[in-house]
Amino acid sequence: MIHYLKDDYEVAEIIRKEESRIENTLNLIAAENHSPRSIMEALGSIFNTKTIEGYPGKRFHAGCIYVDELENLTISRCKQLFCAEHVNVQPHSGTSANLAVYFSVLETGDSILAMSLPHGGHLSHGHRASITSRCFEFNHYGVDSKTELIDYDKVRELAHKFKPKMIVAGASSYPRLIDYEKMAEIAKEVSAYLFADMAHLAGLVAAKAIPSPVPYCDFVAFTCYKTMMGGRGGVILCKQDYAKKIDSAIFPGCQGTSAVNLIAAKALIFKLAIEPEFVDIQKKTLENADCLAKELDKKGYRIVTGGTDNHQVLVDVTPKGLEGNTAEKLLESVGIITNRNVISSDSDSPGKISGIRLGSSAVTSRGMEKPEIVKIAELIDAAIVNHNNENVLDRVSEEVLELCKRFPVYN
Repeated sequence: MIHYLKDDYEVAEIIRKEESRIENTLNLIAAENHSPRSIMEALGSIFNTKTIEGYPGKRFHAGCIYVDELENLTISRCKQLFCAEHVNVQPHSGTSANLAVYFSVLETGDSILAMSLPHGGHLSHGHRASITSRCFEFNHYGVDSKTELIDYDKVRELAHKFKPKMIVAGASSYPRLIDYEKMAEIAKEVSAYLFADMAHLAGLVAAKAIPSPVPYCDFVAFTCYKTMMGGRGGVILCKQDYAKKIDSAIFPGCQGTSAVNLIAAKALIFKLAIEPEFVDIQKKTLENADCLAKELDKKGYRIVTGGTDNHQVLVDVTPKGLEGNTAEKLLESVGIITNRNVISSDSDSPGKISGIRLGSSAVTSRGMEKPEIVKIAELIDAAIVNHNNENVLDRVSEEVLELCKRFPVYN
């Protein structure tokens, strides 16, 4: 029995509507995915009710015998999956994980070099709107204005200029691979810690579909609900030398009690991630993103960086006479869910949003392959080109719904 149906009709109805929205729209948001039902069940398990503070064998509450067993299992699986020396699975989120990494080895006011937001970075990489910018002295590197790829020579130049205590290698909207080995060389030259934020890429790394930052970095953090296909929450991987500092930065430094249900979901997804089905989905995620980029390029869209090496496709829609926010709303109106996104050239024009960010993870998890991706590109183009033609938009909506029904999220 689903008890919320009895206990709260209003909430139950909102949940029902959200389930319908998910089933009947195409999710192209790069930061989202569809989790297996078993993950949902773990998130709603009895572990929701348990309070823990501290670590296995050293808790500040009684009754932790099975929590300790669960957390140790989660850590063991994660170590094996990512070949990590030390793992902390308690962070509530990716930003919580990032904060803990910063505070584990840095003092307030220390210098950090990270990727700027308009060029692909994340808010927690020192954007002025983030608390991180109030705690540390951030300087930012970007991409080359012509290639839109990370300019590693410029990164090296900035590193030698600012002498950061830490360099962040990671992005939120950068569709290319990052050369972690080169970033490690630069960090070593200036005696900086190297921290990789692979929140978007963890599932691809787990499946060995793209290179791992773990061998080159002092710290690596990620979230479990994007390409990883798991529940909410963050994870930190680090060298053994920093284990105690990371653990102390999480508890008692940044967090009190951890969400044990999230740890249960993490344990489950780390098990599923070694299965052939998971690996196949990650490889097809790359293929589908590449296909989407090429199909949109054929239709006259400017693909930022000229293509993709991961699950993201960043599209400049201004050649089609729209800006990103308008394109996002238009596509949502026909059942295609994306998000507006700044691109590097927008950094000179505050408030301008030229792009939309597309991700292939969620549609791949539904079982869609290249023929469906070609169709999705056609539907995106039809909607954008005919944004003032209600008849065409209605037809696109119908075709989106038909495609969704052929590939249900949950059977």
